This record gives sequence, C-alpha cells and structure tokens, in this order.
Amino acid sequence: MDLWIAVLSASTLVVSMPAPVCGEPAAAASLPPLRALCFDIRVVDDQTGRGVPLVELRTVSNLRYVTDSNGLVAFYEPGLMGRTVFFHVNSHGYEFPKDGFGYRGVKLQTKPGGSATLKVKRLNIAERLCRVVGEGIYRDSVLLGEPVPIREPLLNAQVTGSDSIVNAVYHGRVYWFWGDTNWPTYPLGNFHVPGATSLLPKDGGLDPAVGVDLTYFVRPDGFAKETCRMKGDGPTWIDGLTVLRDEVGRERMFAAFVKPDKEMKPRRRGLCEWNDEKEAFEEMSEIPLDATPGPSGHPFTHAEDGVEYVYFATPFPLCRVPATVTAFSDLSAYESYTCLKEGTLPDQGEIERSPDGSARFAWKHGTPPWSQEIENKLLKAGKLKPTDCLLQLRDADAGDIVSAHGGSVYWNEFRHRWIMITVQSFGKPSFLGEVWYTEADSPVGPWVSAHKVVTHDRMSFYNPKQHPMFDKDGGRAIFFEGTYVNTFSGNPDETPLYNYNQVLYKLDLTDPRLALPAPG
Repeated sequence: MDLWIAVLSASTLVVSMPAPVCGEPAAAASLPPLRALCFDIRVVDDQTGRGVPLVELRTVSNLRYVTDSNGLVAFYEPGLMGRTVFFHVNSHGYEFPKDGFGYRGVKLQTKPGGSATLKVKRLNIAERLCRVVGEGIYRDSVLLGEPVPIREPLLNAQVTGSDSIVNAVYHGRVYWFWGDTNWPTYPLGNFHVPGATSLLPKDGGLDPAVGVDLTYFVRPDGFAKETCRMKGDGPTWIDGLTVLRDEVGRERMFAAFVKPDKEMKPRRRGLCEWNDEKEAFEEMSEIPLDATPGPSGHPFTHAEDGVEYVYFATPFPLCRVPATVTAFSDLSAYESYTCLKEGTLPDQGEIERSPDGSARFAWKHGTPPWSQEIENKLLKAGKLKPTDCLLQLRDADAGDIVSAHGGSVYWNEFRHRWIMITVQSFGKPSFLGEVWYTEADSPVGPWVSAHKVVTHDRMSFYNPKQHPMFDKDGGRAIFFEGTYVNTFSGNPDETPLYNYNQVLYKLDLTDPRLALPAPG
C-alpha cells in the first residue's frame, strides 16, 4: 500500500500510482487489490446470475458509481464506510424493486472488506454483457482483485472511447475499425479510423460473452494509430467494409470512406483498400458526392440466380453489387432494389408499375436505393398506395411504425430467416436508443413486424451491428453492439467510462417474446 493512495471523487475511484513507461500498458496485476479497504457491491441479472454492466448506484448525497463489465463496484468513501448507506439503483432496461416510499434502492452496511449482491430484473429481451472498448472495462474487478477475462482490462492502446464499429473476418482474424476515438492525453484524439484485430472464438479467441481481446494497430507512443487518413480537411470515416477474393483467390479488404464537414455532410467520398504491410487503407478512387448507389453500411454476401452478390445493409439491404473486385470498384455495377423508374430520382416520383397497377420493385442501375424515408414521402404525396409499400415496419405489439435508422442484416441458421438488428429514430423514451429485432424471408423483405429488445432512458445507442462470427448454438444466440453516448439524446449527462463507447449484448432467439407473425 506504500506505492499508492486511494481516494474517491464524486464519480470514480482515483488511484495514484507510478506511471507506466510511455507506450506500455499498466498491467492489472501490478495494482494491489483494495478488497480489505472497499465494500464490494455486485449487481447481477436475476435470470442468469451474471453481473450486469452499466448499473448506476447513487447515494443520497449524489455520489455516483457505475458497475464495470463484471457488474462490480469497489465502493470506498471515507465518510460513509462502516455505516448504513442508501443506494438508488438504476439501469437502462433493468429494474430494481421499489420500497414503501417508491424509491428503487437499498440500504447497505458498507463494512470495509464486506460485500453485497443486488439482483435486478431484466426488462430488455437482450442481455447486456460487457463493454468492448474504452478505459476501465473491468476497473472495479481489478481494484477488488477479482479475475478478469481480457488482457487489458484497464486501458488498451490508450483508447478511452470510440465511435461506431465496422468489422469483418479477414485472413482468419476479426478486423475491427472505429470512428472518432478519444484518449487520456487531450480532448482531441484519433479522427482517422483506429483499428485492431482479434482471434475468432473457434481459434482461441475469447467467448464474446466476456469481451474481446483486441490487438490494436498502434503508433510509437502506444496510442491507436490512424489507419485511414485520406487527403482533405476533416476526419475520415469508413463503412461498407467488404472482404473479397480476387481472380487468383487472394483475400482483399475494401471500404468506402467519407470526409464529413462540421454538419456531418460529406465533402469528399471514395473507395479504399487495406494494405497488409502498412496496416492502413490506401485510396483507390474518388466517388462523386451525388453518386448513387454505392457501398455503405454493413455488407454481407448472398447468391441469387447463381450470382454471388455483396448486399449493403443501411439497415435495409436494398443495394448490391456482384461479389468481385472489379465490380466493387465500378459504380455502374451497383444496383438498387426500388420501384422508381430506372435512372430517376425520388423527387421525380416516377413509379414503375406492373400491369395490375401495383408498384413494381426490381433491381435497377443508376437509381437510389429504396428507403423508409422515400416510401413515406411518396405515400404522403399520393404517389404510392399503402398496398405498394415495402418498408412499413411496425411494432409487433402496439402496431406503431418503427423508423429504422441504422443496423445490420445477416442470415440466421436457427430461424432460417434473415434477421435485422436496428435502432429506431424518433423512438421513446430515447430519440436514438431503442433497438429492435425483425426478420424476413428475403434480404429485400418485406420487413413487417419488430420487437424491441433494448431500451435506453434518454441516451443514444446508435449504429448497432450484429457480429455473426460470434453466433452460438447454430445461431440460437447472437451478439450485437452499439455506441452508447449522450449525443443526439438531449441529455447533458455523460455516464463515466461508458459514454462514447461500445457495449455488447446477447440475444437468445429462443425467447418466446421474439415470436413474429409470418410476412403477409
């Protein structure tokens, strides 16, 4: 204990200890456990018994603690040790019982070296598992001397927070890339796509239920390096991450990039390819800003009529291109599933119709992909009939329209259907934090009914993505993550350690609450 002193601020336990050499991670094993000093509070799911991350415990004087990925809080407050302390208990999609006065919380005797276990009822259908990136993923576990599953439970590659994830399996490993990324040294961090790799679970990688062991691409000072700095002002973002085999059978990895302005509108677009030796993307070609369709979202491959295609889910997979390197690089090879007349724009409202008068949906070149926004505008303008609509996704219980904002689509062997995980725009109680599950018999739909699987109270959980390489038990259990952040929520509060970070969920597809009617 002579190497460091522990004190507690209003939101987190601050440990003063010798700083690691620049570029070297602080090893969790070098931190003496605080179990004898702290009170161990463990919050578990009453259905599964496993720890629940992101549960807030707040005292009457508004000292605030948030459980780590093991569901633990190492409580130490000099004035409150050895006393009866009331903790309010709150978590998105989980519930603690009310007492006689309506408070959801509990009195605990905060004895140093003692412990308590609290059970919360899960309201979400999906189960919250852990945080994937950021600072202090297993922070309280380390302080209490508890086992941790990942190599870097405190700070990996100096990454304290990262925006939306894209990933793909490439050369037998999972390649992960994020958007804008924070670090401890300064408020401005990496705005040009940090990246990492991990082993697949079947090849020795971790069970995704406990986390992902990420090996970052790093620069000499140990911070996650830029892997996609493209010319021009502003940050670089990528999506449409696609792995293809060329004519000699070699795997190659491609993406679309965009240079956004301050209003997040694109000022420059292009295609890029991963260079294995440089561990970075290199620009292939520029894309005109008004070009449509093109690669975007989260892709998957699917064969139709003997042709293998790459489909791009944004979240509806209504854009595709033949799954070849040549076609991926050729914008004229992309086609959209739409009922607009080929070569026309949505504002023109020219609908192609079958002899019976119904809107004729088909794959067409040089035409924007169909979307809920386009469909609703043309429906309101009288250009479409309700019977023409493809994307009137509704809450399976209440019947309300669900406006899908972002997400992913993959084939699920267990359901024998295409399944989508998507976040709702203009949802309640959060504007961009309600996550839905839906399924269809075809990638293009119809996508009809959905069930909400995750909710957030005035926080965002945008750009959710399923990781099909993590599926378990033949697809009975799936895993997805999204960006947990207060941005776009109207909520000024930033949850310590979790804000602007990726949180992983598990969804059991045998849950009877996921039953959906067959598309009509």
